[in-house]
Amino acid sequence: MKKLHLFLVVLLSAFIFTSTFAADIAEFKGKIIDADTKLPLPGASITIPDLRTSATANQNGEFIFRNAPAHGRFLVQVSYIGYKTITQSIDFSNPGKLEFALQPSVIEGREVVITGSASSSDNRKNSTSVSTVSKADLLYRPSTNLIDAISRVPGVSEITTGPAISKPVIRGLSYNRVVTLNDGVKQQGQQWGDEHGIEIDQYSADRVEILRGPASLMYGSDALGGVINILDGLPAPDGTLRGEFLTNYATNNGMSGSSLMLQGNENGFIYKARGSYKNAYSYQTPTEYVPNSGFNETNFEGQIGLNKKWGYAHLDASSFRTNIGFYEPKRNDAGQLVDADGNPFTDAQNKDRTVAYPKQDVRHYKLALNSNILLGEGSLKATLGYQHNLRRELGTAGEGPNLFLNSYTYSYDLKYSFKEINGWAPVVGVSGEYIHSVNTKGKEQLIPDFDSQAFGGFAFVKKTWNEDTFNAGIRFDYRKMTGKEFTGESDYPAFTNKFSHVTGALGYTHEFNDALSFKANAGSAFRAPNIAELASNGVHEGVFRYEVGNPNLKPEQSYQFDASFDYQNQYVSASLGGFANYINNYIYYNTNGQTKTVDGRDFPVYNFVQNNAFLRGVEASLTLHPVSFIHFENGFSYTRATNRTTNQSLPFIPAATLHNELRFEPTLRGTSHSYVSVGIDNYFKQTKIDSFETPTSGYTLLNASVGTTLKLSKNQDITVYVAGKNLLNKAYYDHLSRFKPGRLSDEDPTLGIYNMGRNITFGVNIPFTLKK
Repeated sequence: MKKLHLFLVVLLSAFIFTSTFAADIAEFKGKIIDADTKLPLPGASITIPDLRTSATANQNGEFIFRNAPAHGRFLVQVSYIGYKTITQSIDFSNPGKLEFALQPSVIEGREVVITGSASSSDNRKNSTSVSTVSKADLLYRPSTNLIDAISRVPGVSEITTGPAISKPVIRGLSYNRVVTLNDGVKQQGQQWGDEHGIEIDQYSADRVEILRGPASLMYGSDALGGVINILDGLPAPDGTLRGEFLTNYATNNGMSGSSLMLQGNENGFIYKARGSYKNAYSYQTPTEYVPNSGFNETNFEGQIGLNKKWGYAHLDASSFRTNIGFYEPKRNDAGQLVDADGNPFTDAQNKDRTVAYPKQDVRHYKLALNSNILLGEGSLKATLGYQHNLRRELGTAGEGPNLFLNSYTYSYDLKYSFKEINGWAPVVGVSGEYIHSVNTKGKEQLIPDFDSQAFGGFAFVKKTWNEDTFNAGIRFDYRKMTGKEFTGESDYPAFTNKFSHVTGALGYTHEFNDALSFKANAGSAFRAPNIAELASNGVHEGVFRYEVGNPNLKPEQSYQFDASFDYQNQYVSASLGGFANYINNYIYYNTNGQTKTVDGRDFPVYNFVQNNAFLRGVEASLTLHPVSFIHFENGFSYTRATNRTTNQSLPFIPAATLHNELRFEPTLRGTSHSYVSVGIDNYFKQTKIDSFETPTSGYTLLNASVGTTLKLSKNQDITVYVAGKNLLNKAYYDHLSRFKPGRLSDEDPTLGIYNMGRNITFGVNIPFTLKK
């Protein structure tokens, strides 16, 4: 508690300190017009990502930022529906008369600013392979959760435990090999576990950046596969008060969700509040209900901050809580799923919205201070974070938790960007975290109490001239893991492990012309073993196995190269890329057929081992726009992963996928953004499997969606949509489902539960403005 109090003092002191900074002030203003007609574009948006601020053009196409700094170079993004988005680096000490001329285009997303790198950059000049998912795609495409919504991106998939729980997979790597960022803070929520998802409110996400490939240079240990950067929306423009109300309902499991948000900006003082709630009963496969698979989720978040002449400082607070049911599958002679007494579940039980025992109660609390302060001729971007994660596995009502995992994380991340000189843009930074975790208060133990300390420092430089951009960086990381001795149902000896590593990256991009570009990236990354891999010694109830850690594990070391070509004109958008990733000391769990008896039951024993691995793959996308109202989108990804020591395939590697979607966007009187889409998800068979896995057949799913935005008044719109997934009610097993045969039950390898059947979601989105 003392550490928390000290951290809060530092957090608040830093917030107050930033508000006293002084810097020269200037107005940053200009005009946005149509490049062909020269007419103004009222409603066009201009944003400055590194200053977390935005403005909207008035009826004359004019915009103004009144609290703009008088010096510094910042990337500016200008966008308008039906036009190419443009980015431009502007020196605020001499901006001149600014006039942004936008070209009409069927493809709006021409140039995208990427924020998850050392500094914000145009994606065409960023050597990392990056995809972005907009808020519209997150909300309106058929999906069951946030990670499911981004799993259509080439190279991205998900490990699922029913529709409520998804773990992100990037290029065949998951769990602690993928970093999830939210509010600029690396999410720390027992991500080594299988049976819970990402503790983030999906309604709060405004955009998601997916960085594919090693990212240890920026984020230290764990980012071997890549980064999921979940971004909240920008603060409201100065002088405005606005909000939104979202609600949706899904037919398969009765999932109902709602979210209300309000945000404002008074002369640079920004504020926001959001509350969200979701509730669902047991989901249905094409053949049956899955008992006790319902969940509920309650989230709150708030933000206050300052956007001033010296930069910005935003303080975010959030609370996440979910209850998710557990069910240990068992069938009777008739093939029905039954309870512990052999009784089939009733329809009333399956549609009961109260989550029954056994279940898990997951809570995640977070504070984050994000700031970017003009300092000297450069800028200092700082993020301080505090997280408290609790996970209880509850077996019986009125009794204490079977398993209780309780962790506290304190983190910091500092980056100083020097003034760009002759195209050279250097950045230096340091980051670190301290984790204190208490895990032995439940009736059972899986991991010991432990402390983890991490520190890293890096230097990065980018050089741009003409059509070429080079970047290079180097980083040093140190991590100390201390396990506490414990004697109980399971014994845990004390241990101290120290890990250190030097990583680096080289990148290159070349723009052949306005349509065609090339990027390549070579980098190394490392991952220190997590606490479960080092020190597990107990029954993991959520996955029904006995796990044994190995304190002698070495850090994983990754060496990856990737390259891609991107092409985009007014009617075609295409990309083709490939990657190769060599990982030394790759850690995974395996069983040798042994069992351990606990409370009269035999559990299969899984040990953590390591070997060298080789992952490689291809990612491609093709979008055709023959006319303005027709869009044909296609995405393909393939990953192959091999244990270089045994020459066998690695576990949990996704099957090859091909996604196709035909989208029709008619122009209808009294509406805007109308669309009708039909999509096909093709999943190929997966026979390249580890020895304890079973092959998975290929399958095809039919999806569709329809939606429109209605103009209720001059200043009020409402968006309504319907999205359907697996419309033919196909019975299938996804290869990464933890409910598929061979993975669900060690006692009965033939026992499996199909993925979710037909699911149709109805939704409404109501943005509103109270002051403009």
